[in-house]
Amino acid sequence: MLTKRIIPCLDVKDGKVVKGTSFVQLRDAGDPVALSRQYYQQGADELIFLDITATPEGRDTVVDVIESVSEQVFMPLTVGGGLRNVSDMRRMLQAGADKVSINTAAVLQPNLIREGAAKFGSQCIVIAIDAKQVEDRPEPRWEVYISSGQKPTGINAVSWAKKSVALGAGEVLLTSMDADGHQAGYDIELTHTISEAVPVPVIASGGAGVPEDLYLALVKGKADAVLAASIFHYSTYSIGEIKKYLSERGIPIRL
Repeated sequence: MLTKRIIPCLDVKDGKVVKGTSFVQLRDAGDPVALSRQYYQQGADELIFLDITATPEGRDTVVDVIESVSEQVFMPLTVGGGLRNVSDMRRMLQAGADKVSINTAAVLQPNLIREGAAKFGSQCIVIAIDAKQVEDRPEPRWEVYISSGQKPTGINAVSWAKKSVALGAGEVLLTSMDADGHQAGYDIELTHTISEAVPVPVIASGGAGVPEDLYLALVKGKADAVLAASIFHYSTYSIGEIKKYLSERGIPIRL
């Protein structure tokens, strides 16, 4: 049985790690290099680095920070934010990233997923989906948002996940905008729906508050990995504590 992964996320703005609530009200959470080192020492399985203002500001992801992080931590690193073409992807991979995460550019140019997968392999291409619930009857429907959650697209999140994987994405980073930063639990229905819809790993993101939230995302949400930020950045729980909790409840985890 494949082990489940615990993944801290660094949302970076102006060179600093920040954390918000439903993508707004950002507050400082520390230095990205120092936090990366801390999470590596605590036993994180992977790290995700998202330059959250690169796309809205129309600039490139900060390469120097990626290089500094990759020089000091030795675990899989996914980088996203401001990646618009295959050249941007190559630059991040050369700077030390193992995978690249694309959202806005993929929605605007879906063939970018295919091009990236052809150049670097599907295992390198993570499709990031920021989803907000827009209907609940007769059944829930979630809409894809782009530009760091600033722009609705009218695209159905489940359909987009399927299409992205068909184009070559090897993993889905799924963030519930409704749950993000509230620390009241992941959107289990959204996570379960997407996990059942695609044949690739799904990373659940948005809403971790207590260890049980991560457990439910893995068991009921059928996620392959859980991403968390606030509970790690502000030392509510360590990665070791989360892993111990999950292991004691039968979740296959790398201790």
